Amino acid sequence: MTANLHSGQPSRRPYVPQAPAGTNRFGIHPFDAPLGAEVIGLDLSQPLSAEDFARIHRAHLDHHVLVFRDQRITPDQQVAFSRRFGPLQIHVLHQFQLTGHPEILVVSNVVENGKPIGLGDAGHFWHSDLSYKDKPSLGSLLHARELPAEGGDTLLANMHLAWDTLPVELQRAVDGLQAEHTYLARYAELQARSPWRPDLTPEQVARVLPVLQPIVRTHPETGRKAIFVSEHFTTRIAGLPEGESRELLDQLFAHSTRAEHVYRHRWQGNDLVFWDNRSLLHLAAGCPPELRRVMYRTTIEGDVPR
Repeated sequence: MTANLHSGQPSRRPYVPQAPAGTNRFGIHPFDAPLGAEVIGLDLSQPLSAEDFARIHRAHLDHHVLVFRDQRITPDQQVAFSRRFGPLQIHVLHQFQLTGHPEILVVSNVVENGKPIGLGDAGHFWHSDLSYKDKPSLGSLLHARELPAEGGDTLLANMHLAWDTLPVELQRAVDGLQAEHTYLARYAELQARSPWRPDLTPEQVARVLPVLQPIVRTHPETGRKAIFVSEHFTTRIAGLPEGESRELLDQLFAHSTRAEHVYRHRWQGNDLVFWDNRSLLHLAAGCPPELRRVMYRTTIEGDVPR
């Protein structure tokens, strides 16, 4: 599948935002892909005006993922920019918080003094961040701090497009149904593969109890429908026999991540990538284990899915 994925090349049609005069100090250029745009000429280490923020917000809703190039920002600046979109969520694996910045999850395969400094297998399966919470994530911001010489790509799939192209009989079968999401769905499987998953305390388990979410959610800001299940966190469809539930979920998983729905992000130094978890699934493609990768992630709280 990956051979046909769209890469992060800007299209030849520049995005023309509806913004007040005087705010065109940076460019927003859509990718030639099913989603995504890059932001050029914006320095997020500097104060962002209300007009420029509104332009970024609108572009994020339009394109579902924004790539801010060459952002030499501090953790404090990443947290401050993220907070402009809403309250931040703290990941249940407190072991991998950045020291002094609990809002930042360190995503890394680096081991120091025999201990991992971050979550090294984050994104191993397709998922939407924190879909297992009552209020799943609005969006996530991932900042490249140290990149491997090869690999490390991130794949993102457009769930609005997946819904729009879902066969009508499947749309009718799942619209209005709910599915269970749980952080623990594949935790033991991941824990058996690698050193990145510590045993959870009772307090941590209590923070990630299963929740029911609509299989098809309506974006609270755009009104567009999107498929809202994932192979990582979704376990069953409520009210259906196990066999029927599994068959429907497998069909949704396969359709959602078809190549024509996917953009493959090839990271550049200091990229900050901001994706909408209400609109997308994402997956980490992985990199050779001997090559260092260090990323900082902030996650914005969203609303109760409808």
